[in-house]
Amino acid sequence: MGIALRIIYITPMSKLIYILNGPNLNLLGKRQPEIYGTDTMADVEAACKSAAQAHGLAISFHQSNAEHVLIDLIHKAREDGAAIIINPAAYSHTSVAILDALNTFDGPVIEVHISNIHKREAFRHHSYVSHRADGVIAGCGTQGYTLAVERIATSLG
Repeated sequence: MGIALRIIYITPMSKLIYILNGPNLNLLGKRQPEIYGTDTMADVEAACKSAAQAHGLAISFHQSNAEHVLIDLIHKAREDGAAIIINPAAYSHTSVAILDALNTFDGPVIEVHISNIHKREAFRHHSYVSHRADGVIAGCGTQGYTLAVERIATSLG
């Protein structure tokens, strides 16, 4: 059973960025630090919050090991989100359902991967999510998330 983390930071009139994280990212900082580094999800959240606030934006930050929870969050973003940043993790390579959900979202979508998926096993080289993403950031470590926030801020103008 997956655990969904939901933390929202909103200031008046802020545009809301949903930041969605897929399976096993709850172990960030503990799992394979030689690949994923030592930053935790809490560290990523804090960095994203700071980057978003610098642009007058708000974040709704989530992690789930359950595909259906991520899909439900994408559907929720249709109602009140201006953009989505998603690290679908292993679902990148398997989930047409997440792709279909993202295709219903009208705002910008940035796909983030902590590692460079193109330098890893061959099955990781393909991402269904990339078919919808307006941009893909891979191999920049957890800094990829703040780079994505910066890109969203630029695209939302």
